[in-house]
Amino acid sequence: MSVIEEERVRGDGVFKDISADDDDAQPTVIDSLCMNCYQNGTTRLLLTKIPFFKELIVSSFTCAHCSWSNTEVQAAGRIQDRGVCYTLKVTSKQDLNREVVKSDSASARIPELDFEIPAFTQKGSLSTLEGLIDRAVSGLEQDQAVRKATDPEVAEKIDEFVGKLKKLKDVECEFTLVIDDPSGNSFVENPLAPQQDQDLCVSFYTRTPQQNAQLGIQDNEAGQEEEDTTGSDLETMRNEVLMFNTNCPECNAPASTNMKLVQIPHFKEVIIMATNCDSCGHRTNEVKSGGATEELGTRISLHLTDPSDMSRDLLKSETCCVLIPELEFELGMAALGGKFTTVEGLLKDIKDLVVSKNPFICGDSASSDRTQKLEAFGEKIDQVISGATPVHLILDDPAGNSYVQNIYAPDADPEMKVEKYTRTFEQNEDLGLNDMKTEGYEQVDCET
Repeated sequence: MSVIEEERVRGDGVFKDISADDDDAQPTVIDSLCMNCYQNGTTRLLLTKIPFFKELIVSSFTCAHCSWSNTEVQAAGRIQDRGVCYTLKVTSKQDLNREVVKSDSASARIPELDFEIPAFTQKGSLSTLEGLIDRAVSGLEQDQAVRKATDPEVAEKIDEFVGKLKKLKDVECEFTLVIDDPSGNSFVENPLAPQQDQDLCVSFYTRTPQQNAQLGIQDNEAGQEEEDTTGSDLETMRNEVLMFNTNCPECNAPASTNMKLVQIPHFKEVIIMATNCDSCGHRTNEVKSGGATEELGTRISLHLTDPSDMSRDLLKSETCCVLIPELEFELGMAALGGKFTTVEGLLKDIKDLVVSKNPFICGDSASSDRTQKLEAFGEKIDQVISGATPVHLILDDPAGNSYVQNIYAPDADPEMKVEKYTRTFEQNEDLGLNDMKTEGYEQVDCET
């Protein structure tokens, strides 16, 4: 249970009513990274509740360096059992002051103008009806300067429509606002509460399977169908590259990640994921084991005696340590992450990590002795890759999910030794296995 949920159960009042006289209702201020200029900005979090509605988390970010700002509203509760639809008949300017909570999954429509803000196109907001209209106007006017230069006809039509939206704030004629939220977490204020508002109609409905899919939830029947098709889906994953949308870890721009399920001969299945960002050019790849943690750890020792050993396939999981005793080198399990490459590719990655990308040998603060030692290490790695210096490459993986190709398979490899061992308590602790219980559960009768 989260801290917020614990406080809600105890009734200590984490979520406060907004009041200028209540010091406890002041926002929490924290430092956070600005994704526009990568300098430190300020985020303000306010846990509040809307009367006759529910609790909300209001966040506001501002950056003093580049003046970038952003506001967002998130529902503090769960997705409701039913969706909700608010239909408000706006008849006076007082209606423009009604508080409106619009979640990410809500759509907003004004039928008189044939205008709609689709779901998942805006972040959640806590505003008034007038603020909702102003936000729509600013969104339409955002790229008008470019449109006027490239497509004057479209820009003229948008200006005309923006004028109609602005006239709505004068309420010269009545219009209707419809907010439809399948998650049930949107809200339009009733100023007459707890009495009924004749101009506001609130209706609840059961979500369709498509709406459940958009919210990331499914019913029991859909779950059963998914279990029935698991085998065919797994076979499909083996034969094609799957792609899904994500955000770039460098610039946070929309990017795509490709995922492929690969069967390694004489080993197991692994999942290879590669992300490519068209905005900043950032590329990254990662390998995940397709199976569970093995009962025993694996220690693979390969004696590199010939340049042909550099072409052996190699899988280094993210829990694997790499050792080269002859060079007195050890690489921890957290470094380099999971990789499916060759022996040569792993050695080059080690050289780049230690020499090329090492922050301690860059800039004026780097000492000459340290720089010379690391450069000498890089030369030794080059000698190993060329075959001039025989060494032992050891992969020690407590999870047992690493692999080095046996070029003599199915016969034994005279230059490679594979050992299985029982993990220590500390290794199980690092893997999170000591507190994991998957057996011995008993079914409990709910009535008792």
